[in-house]
Amino acid sequence: MWVPSVVRCEDRLDGPLVRLGHELVDGYLEFVAARARPNTVLAYAYDLKVFFDVVGKGPVEVTTVDVLGFITAQRAPRGGKNVVRIADGEAGLSARTIRRRLSAVSGLYSYLMACGVVAEDPVPRGMATRRTRRRAQRGMPLIRAPKTLPRVLSPDEVNVLMGALRTFRDRAMVEAMVLGGLRRAEVLGLRFEDIKPGERRVFVADGKGGHQRLVPVSSRFFVTLAAYLDTERPEEASTDQVFVVLKGPNRGGPLTARGLDEVLRGARHRAGLSHGTCHQLRHTCLTRLREAGMSLEAIQAQAGHRSIESTRIYLHLSDGWLADQYRAAQQAIDAQAGIGGAR
Repeated sequence: MWVPSVVRCEDRLDGPLVRLGHELVDGYLEFVAARARPNTVLAYAYDLKVFFDVVGKGPVEVTTVDVLGFITAQRAPRGGKNVVRIADGEAGLSARTIRRRLSAVSGLYSYLMACGVVAEDPVPRGMATRRTRRRAQRGMPLIRAPKTLPRVLSPDEVNVLMGALRTFRDRAMVEAMVLGGLRRAEVLGLRFEDIKPGERRVFVADGKGGHQRLVPVSSRFFVTLAAYLDTERPEEASTDQVFVVLKGPNRGGPLTARGLDEVLRGARHRAGLSHGTCHQLRHTCLTRLREAGMSLEAIQAQAGHRSIESTRIYLHLSDGWLADQYRAAQQAIDAQAGIGGAR
């Protein structure tokens, strides 16, 4: 029986290719690699590995019943029946995670259908309801993911977190996220040629989806960055990436995503904070910009969102925005009612 195993092939000229050890699945991953970023390919490979580990079958043997069984297994409690997430009250994997994995599986079968290997996609589009059973409509979704707002840090929490960071390097990385709204990968991908202190901007050369943009960042970031470069960055560092490892056997090498996560995890622990991930720092920046009156279109450009719909969430995150809009509207309604009563 095929046992999927993620293997990264580092000897390719165009970058690493991920394989799982099955001809059909590896062909699909190579197809995806020609159209997506390396991190996306790796995520697809991992999600497919999890799926085939659970169903215990090869691609052509999978049925819709197997897919439904996979969903049940993913929703099973992970930390005990009495352990649930505060965010959604679920004990198994989050609905978003399960939907993402089903999307990867469905993508594989769309590819296999186009190649003539299988006749249909075993992942159903949805479950029929009484209203939709007789019509070719989507019906009820397989997985209903709640729409939750991302958590942001208060100004006091940001100050406490900053005070818990031990190096200028760490402060500069956090400031790039909390003052410039950069993603974790964008911070780690910064190179010397991308830093433009005279313009108070940084160039994101490899943003999400391969999109590039110029991002203005507060002068505080550039002051902290200069302190890091002057006093901490090892002279023997051979990479042109700005942020590198400061000690240990990898000293001078590029800092990894895991390394940055460890930095934040330690700072959160010392600060007594239960939240403060890289993504939450980015959300905090964009939320504060909206609260300060920055237009949605400007925030979209700052964030690197392809669609304005992704930016609209910051309308709801901004403290007081909805309340201010409501009060203004209510005052107008009350004024109209008062005029009407005077007549």
